[in-house]
Amino acid sequence: MRVDILTLFPDTVNAVLHESIIGRAAKKGILEINCVQIRDFTDNKQCQVDDYPYGGGWGCVMMAQPLKACLDHVVAEAGERRRRVIYMSPQGKPFDQSEARRLKENYDHLVLVCGHYEGVDERFIEQCVDEEISLGDFVLTGGEIAAMAVTDCVCRMIPGVLSDEQCYTGESHWDGLLEYPQYTRPEVWEGREVPEVLIQGDHEKVEHWRRKKQLERTMSKRPDMFEKFSPETELDRELLKEIEKDGHRKKLTEPLTYVPAKPEDMADIMRIVGDARESLKKHNVDQWQGVYPEACDFEPDIAREECFLLKHGDETAGFFVLSTRPEPSYDEITDGKWSADAPYCVLHRCAVAKEYRGSGMSRFLIRCVEQEADRLSIRYIRTDTHRKNKPMQTLLRENGYRYRGNVLVDEPKRDPKRQAFEKVLKRSGHKNGA
Repeated sequence: MRVDILTLFPDTVNAVLHESIIGRAAKKGILEINCVQIRDFTDNKQCQVDDYPYGGGWGCVMMAQPLKACLDHVVAEAGERRRRVIYMSPQGKPFDQSEARRLKENYDHLVLVCGHYEGVDERFIEQCVDEEISLGDFVLTGGEIAAMAVTDCVCRMIPGVLSDEQCYTGESHWDGLLEYPQYTRPEVWEGREVPEVLIQGDHEKVEHWRRKKQLERTMSKRPDMFEKFSPETELDRELLKEIEKDGHRKKLTEPLTYVPAKPEDMADIMRIVGDARESLKKHNVDQWQGVYPEACDFEPDIAREECFLLKHGDETAGFFVLSTRPEPSYDEITDGKWSADAPYCVLHRCAVAKEYRGSGMSRFLIRCVEQEADRLSIRYIRTDTHRKNKPMQTLLRENGYRYRGNVLVDEPKRDPKRQAFEKVLKRSGHKNGA
């Protein structure tokens, strides 16, 4: 691809386009970008390129002669090519990604004419220009910024400029959608965490998440674009249904933290217990369907500083109890065994408020449990859940907990059978069970 930019400020344009990715591609010979000084082609002894407009008015207009002479020069130098002469003008067709793809696919020589002052002589446009392009509905002092934007956008799609085609096919506007969010180190920055799916290593889930975010972002930020989007795959149709369902869920827009619960937090804890009790009943899970757990069950947990609240900003979003006291029922495990006879902590009562279900708060709960176990220098975390509590079983398995066997818990007049899970934290240097 060859790009000739006809400008009154070649040094300025060169300084931008011969740096970074586009500049490196030009040095390798993948691209040829020339910034040509229009003044060099005027037949005026004072190197004048503009004059007052016929009919009067403010400012001056660029003359046709130097523009035509400059254009003739670059055309002769470039030879026979698939050429397009483009005038950068606020009156032109709006430039977008589809226009960039058209220029890249149909031409191998672009001549971009940068106007200045009050524009250029209309006769030059009529005789020499193939089309006019605009960056948007606004006016700049010259066409240089627009020419640089078009050059960068088109040239980055030329094979060899970027390391891989996916570097641009997955970005905003390529297929009528905006790009998904991007993250880098550190994993936690000012209380905001990288989404769990991006650090679990499951590429299929990552691609699923990214596509969903593209759809969500376009719907939210550019509804005008989304109106033109038509889902053509079953995945997109499923994701749109998920997004519609997610629209009723709480969005995690504030920092997430966990703090020890205090006696005055009991009302929030019991409200969330009530949420969990209703959900379990709805799914025919015979757990927490009696009076347990009551406030009196949490009072000693709070006194021992074993009960923690999940906080979304100032809101209480959930709770968990993590105890270092051995659980007697775990000594009678059947149909399996624990991985080691070592000190462990127990994840007991835990739940997320109903407005936070599906928001990622449950995964945050699991991470908080592991952070607290690490603070206690204990590697082994054990817990149990009802055999019909599939959401909890899925949450545990997705976060590295292994099914170890069955236990019986003491919950009067309720199904006592529970499935036991355990996770061994892969850390070294712990005081206990290292």
